[in-house]
Amino acid sequence: MGSGQVTSSVPSGTSEFQGKHVTVAGLGVSGLPAAKALHARGAIVTAVNDGDDARAREQAAELEALGITVRLGDGATLPEGTELIVTAPGWQPDKPLFRAAEQAGVPVWGDVELAWRLRGPDAAPWLAVTGTNGKTTTVQMLASILKAAGLRTAAVGNIGVSVLDAVLGDEQYDVLAVELSSYQLHWAPSLRAYSGAVLNLAPDHLDWHGSMDAYAADKGRIYEGNKVACVYNVADPRTEDLVREADVEEGCRAVGFTLQAPAVSQLGVVDGILVDRAFVENRQKNAQELAEVSDVDPPAPHNIANALAAAALARSFGVPAQAVRDGLRAFRPDAHRIAHVADVDGVAYVDDSKATNTHAAEASLAAYEPIVWIAGGLAKGAEFDELVANSAKRLRGVVLIGADRALIREALARHAPEVPVVDLDRTDTGAMLQAVTEAKRLARPGDTVLLAPACASMDMFTNYNQRGDAFAAAVRELGA
Repeated sequence: MGSGQVTSSVPSGTSEFQGKHVTVAGLGVSGLPAAKALHARGAIVTAVNDGDDARAREQAAELEALGITVRLGDGATLPEGTELIVTAPGWQPDKPLFRAAEQAGVPVWGDVELAWRLRGPDAAPWLAVTGTNGKTTTVQMLASILKAAGLRTAAVGNIGVSVLDAVLGDEQYDVLAVELSSYQLHWAPSLRAYSGAVLNLAPDHLDWHGSMDAYAADKGRIYEGNKVACVYNVADPRTEDLVREADVEEGCRAVGFTLQAPAVSQLGVVDGILVDRAFVENRQKNAQELAEVSDVDPPAPHNIANALAAAALARSFGVPAQAVRDGLRAFRPDAHRIAHVADVDGVAYVDDSKATNTHAAEASLAAYEPIVWIAGGLAKGAEFDELVANSAKRLRGVVLIGADRALIREALARHAPEVPVVDLDRTDTGAMLQAVTEAKRLARPGDTVLLAPACASMDMFTNYNQRGDAFAAAVRELGA
């Protein structure tokens, strides 16, 4: 880790934006509050949006009522006089709007960057989390731990609650648990978290970033300027590499988390106990018990890793061990994240519809044995050989659904040719009931039927939530 003097950029009053021509790119969860916040600070705001649907028109009307100019159906042209662009995080860096901005020397910020710059002098510090998988669960665990310590906090950011709303709202916080996507970090050059964590790195969103190196570099921005701890995954050396490359405040430490017994400056697991050898006195010899593995819901390996990362961030903020235990006990995961639906005829049915990429699916498959795996959907350019090769020994059978199921079938033929495969040649939503019925036929008492698609859902369903709901409904119908 490098060391450098870090200062946060916090404007005083409205001087930074008064009379400034700002273009807000994209409406939605981030664009709307950004446009309103800038307008309230005296900026001359133009909001542009690619889409021109009913929702966009409704949001446009809301902004126009405040006197903000809105341009729907044209997010490509740089409005004349633009001095700053504040973009929705999902807008790709190669869009014509940003190329025009670069040629004109106009800076581009994301909503997270804007929120960081609008923080007041006494603003709550940020404990920030990123990674390919596990971000939302980890941030929610972290918030639960912080609340158990009696701290005023909220889980914000990519989790669905705008960090801008949290920063500018009336509620006062002691600390914020912030989930940040690679998109958000790309557009947040001056963000400086109190402590940050990269949970893991696997190929994802490469069409957006252009390469794995660029994707990793954007994830690594979360460590820039960290004050107390850069939390990394011992099992994923690339996360530790990002720590080494970061420029942090003097005294900031690298803190690892591991599912094994922890070394010095790590959190890990010993005999079913989560322990801390990073934030204790005389950590060469001492360790602090934090919680039992059974306090983590569910106690799947990748979820224990999430809990350790959350604990590390909380401990970096001075949270006592008991609050870690109490916070983990109080935490309940969101739906469709390795959620046990029911037992039918001695077979467990588990919904991990949120496993929308190969890395998440592999973590889910590692939690059970033997498994009848329901998989498939939109592959988004993914390859499945490594996933299948690493999981083959756990598979009792596989049921494939969705548009790109052939890619998984071919990987199974290469790496698990002895595993029986049912290939459902239908993409209507009713396919899920047939998939569950076929899985029941393949399963034996003691097995787990696991929906961990390793693919996106939009070929058959509105989103992964609807896919998971369809699975649960099919299981209940089976049980009835």
